Amino acid sequence: MTNDEYITLKIKSFEFNLRELAGSMGDFGTLFPLAIGYIAVCGLNPAGFLVMMGVANIVTGLLYRLPIPIEPMKVLAVVAIAQHWAPSMVYASGFGMGIVWTVFALIGVMKWIAKVTPDSVIRGIQVALGIILAIEAIKMISTWWIIGVLSIITGLVLGRNRYAPAAIVLMALGLVIMIVKGQFNLVEPPRLTLPIITGFSPREVWQSFLQAGFAQIPLTATNAVIATSALIKSYWPEKPVSESRLSLNMGIMNLILPFFGGMPLCHGAGGLAGQYYFGARTGGANIIEGLIEIAMGLFLAGSIAGLFSVFPVAIIGAMMFLVGVELVKFARGIHWDRDIIPMGTTLIVSLLTNMAYGFLSGFVVYYLIKSIPGRKNA
Repeated sequence: MTNDEYITLKIKSFEFNLRELAGSMGDFGTLFPLAIGYIAVCGLNPAGFLVMMGVANIVTGLLYRLPIPIEPMKVLAVVAIAQHWAPSMVYASGFGMGIVWTVFALIGVMKWIAKVTPDSVIRGIQVALGIILAIEAIKMISTWWIIGVLSIITGLVLGRNRYAPAAIVLMALGLVIMIVKGQFNLVEPPRLTLPIITGFSPREVWQSFLQAGFAQIPLTATNAVIATSALIKSYWPEKPVSESRLSLNMGIMNLILPFFGGMPLCHGAGGLAGQYYFGARTGGANIIEGLIEIAMGLFLAGSIAGLFSVFPVAIIGAMMFLVGVELVKFARGIHWDRDIIPMGTTLIVSLLTNMAYGFLSGFVVYYLIKSIPGRKNA
């Protein structure tokens, strides 16, 4: 038995090892701040919040056998936190999104959008997301430059090292810092806390659409569906996942989880790039992450918001920065003679406004160029 075989548990197409564990932590950069806001500001039940996210991760890992990320819907999260939504409003927004993405999948909307979307626009979205992540990461790193730069160097040096994966080392570094600073006094003794049955009104579903849901739809379509499907094809060309299937998966989980305290969830190209960069290659990463989240939700619900809030932000920022760079690399795959203008338009407009407007602008520019005589095959 080789060393690799000894440290890796393989069950058909799943792997459970240090690399998959490290990959499961690859999208923590977006989870931590939004989790704190949802719990501390909106009053979401931490047990339901984490247990339902864990369940979604495990089911998704089992279904796809790939590390498909499960993330908060960011527009809804930002608006909910900024406006201090009540928990029922958050749950209502998730259910509303569940209806949208289930319908879109069943009637083929996402399949059609994906069919007519040029590759140059998808690349523009991916690069824009990478730059946005890097910019936010630098802000986080600036809270403690020494630790942030050290964490970036650690990520570059260790990378996907199978014996000391970068993500695990960085998480351990954060925990050591918390211990040295005496911040573990925030941890309450473990006690079992179960998710509760939750509810909301049809009026709240409609209100959530008006306040944030309609703005969330195009962003989810571009990043969580089209860009994620494209990234899966880049990483695992032999295991493509269609846009309709991703849409249906998001729809079903958001129709169910809000009734047990789950927040609005989606997939995401940034999260996938993060998981892949730090080592995830199979659905084992989702299962590992899901088990961790369920354990935290069941036994550390009273401490989780405090723990998230004192974890060194610079370390999370360093991880986000490395993921951002990973996404920007996808610009290398374009044809510069025919793709640079629509990709550049998508990128610039996305950075100046948002990815929905960037997608639309790049889409229009691409087909305007294609309509020029002599450019039919562009």
